[in-house]
Amino acid sequence: MSDGTGQPRHDGRRISPTERLAEDVADVVREEVRAVRSQVTEAARPAGLGIALLAAAGGCLVLGAGAASTTVLRMLETILPRRLAAAGLTAGYLVTAVVLGRMGLAQLRAAGGTSAQFADEVRDMVSATAGRVVSTGADAARDELNR
Repeated sequence: MSDGTGQPRHDGRRISPTERLAEDVADVVREEVRAVRSQVTEAARPAGLGIALLAAAGGCLVLGAGAASTTVLRMLETILPRRLAAAGLTAGYLVTAVVLGRMGLAQLRAAGGTSAQFADEVRDMVSATAGRVVSTGADAARDELNR
């Protein structure tokens, strides 16, 4: 029969079977964690590159939209006075944003449930913000005209 002292360790001390089991389980867990970490790293590399490429494409899209806007502004300036061209382009962007926003909110409302509730909340926030922006813009325009 065993005296319960267990097996000798590499440092000469004796360990109990429970300690031995705990060490073995810890070793297995460490090996599995290393394997999973390796697999995740291998899987994340292509995804990371894909995300970086998508972010770069998004940046290029923003720059392209800015360049297109500048081009349209320059074309309008050949026909209209500079301030009127800028105001017209700004108005065009704002009208487009309103139309697209209304279409998006209509789609959310049509989806029903929490999407419809979210659409109502967004509509309320946008209305409040738009009210403040319009009044501030009107004040700024009045000040500019009074100069």
